[in-house]
Amino acid sequence: MTEITLVSKQSRPLRPLVEAALANELKLVRAAIRQTEERLREFEARYEMATDDFMRRFENDELIETLDFVDWIGEYRLLSHLQEKAETYQGIEFEN
Repeated sequence: MTEITLVSKQSRPLRPLVEAALANELKLVRAAIRQTEERLREFEARYEMATDDFMRRFENDELIETLDFVDWIGEYRLLSHLQEKAETYQGIEFEN
């Protein structure tokens, strides 16, 4: 568990501001996840292959590297990163 303490010189409470900022960031990350998933679906349709199958085949050197494939891998990795980020935001709890 990671903890953080915030201190402000202002008299207004920080919690509503931080909660709103985190909620907004989560909203942006979820939008990015939807966009990335759409791009992955486009690759899957174009190459008639599921992303998991593509990744397995690419990692086993069954496919020749192309710019499209590099982009596909990038989208796959981006999705993983965004999902981890969303999970982190969702797991934040406030004490008191």
